[in-house]
Amino acid sequence: MTGNLDLLSTTLAGARAERRAALIGYLPAGFPTVDGGIRAAVAMVEGGCDVIEIGLPHSDPVLDGPVIQTADDIALRGGVRIEGVLRTVREVHAATGAPVLCMTYWNPVDRYGAERFAAELAAAGGAGCILPDLPIEESEAWRKAAQQHALATVFVVAPSSRDDRLAAITAAGSGFVYAASLMGVTGTRESVGREAAGLVRRTRATTELPVCVGLGVSNADQAAEVAAFADGVIVGTAFVKELLAHEGDETAGLAAVRDLAAGLAAGVRRRD
Repeated sequence: MTGNLDLLSTTLAGARAERRAALIGYLPAGFPTVDGGIRAAVAMVEGGCDVIEIGLPHSDPVLDGPVIQTADDIALRGGVRIEGVLRTVREVHAATGAPVLCMTYWNPVDRYGAERFAAELAAAGGAGCILPDLPIEESEAWRKAAQQHALATVFVVAPSSRDDRLAAITAAGSGFVYAASLMGVTGTRESVGREAAGLVRRTRATTELPVCVGLGVSNADQAAEVAAFADGVIVGTAFVKELLAHEGDETAGLAAVRDLAAGLAAGVRRRD
């Protein structure tokens, strides 16, 4: 069974052909429940997300902020396991036809087995894996398995990455490059936005892969700002916040994430 790397690539290329950035939405599996998370991810696509990232909840998500940590904790207390993550990928892709990636820390995949995880992710219709804490020097086993099963291997770059390091990371990756830059506290967003734009420019100098930015985007104006310099806009915390704000009322939560996705989708299409 082969994965959906080609679908991811054609989806990103399609957005570029429309002269816009792709909208990529993130949600942890098992939040608020496995079934509820599947319905929420489907609603995100219905609202306008082009690509979905499904997080594999981790007990110590050191790279995630407090909102996603809260969602991970809810998912883990609910008993989510890798089986539930793969089921989420499978059902969201089957319901929407959109490319669905798994975002995970390396340790759970390593313990599960890289070849086994790649094979099962591909069988579920997955398009690839985002591995924020896996050094490229230690990634050969995963990359080999991913290539065999037609899965993208998405690595993360940061403003602190030197140009030679950027070149090494982008040469090892596939699908797209995840450019991570924190929005920061209120009042610092403008300067951090400039830093992200610089990171995208430096990354593009090393690769033909699309460069997609996770920057704390939460509304249409911010989506439009990032879309002006990036190939994709990645939004996670804002979707999780909507579900947390409507805890106990799934209908309202689904409507909220669908509306948020619609607003963000309008933002990435804006040409000021």
